[in-house]
Amino acid sequence: MGLERFSAGLRKILMVAGGVSLLALTLLATANVALRILRVPVGGAYEIVSFLGAIVTAGALGFTQKRKDHIVVDILSDRFPVPVKRALDRVSYAIMFVLFSIVSWQTFVYGMRLLATGELSETLRIAYYPFVFGVCLGFAVLALTILLDLVETVWPGGERP
Repeated sequence: MGLERFSAGLRKILMVAGGVSLLALTLLATANVALRILRVPVGGAYEIVSFLGAIVTAGALGFTQKRKDHIVVDILSDRFPVPVKRALDRVSYAIMFVLFSIVSWQTFVYGMRLLATGELSETLRIAYYPFVFGVCLGFAVLALTILLDLVETVWPGGERP
């Protein structure tokens, strides 16, 4: 399916961006701690670590959803028959799709507002909006992944009419 391939490509790009951000975040935090001992801390390290942390988290959302690596409490649902489980999956995927679509949209609206106002970070005077748009993209890819999961519960194995 073309949409699944597109979604997989987006998830991979975001995971790479998240991985690079995690590496940079770790290196910066480590360097800052080491340099603090010498009384020469990295200026604005807290801001950069915060921005990179947002990208790390957003980059992992869709990938984690696809692999089902999130925490699931299924004490009751394990006892349900398969048709009931499938119906509950459909309902939960539909609710999650709506929720994360709204989150992505509102994050985009917030990013546009930051872009329009030109708001900058306090210490380093870095524009916020690129990081907000990165988070928006992460939530959009999560919503797309959830939509594809929903479609899979309706037409398992790609058997569409």
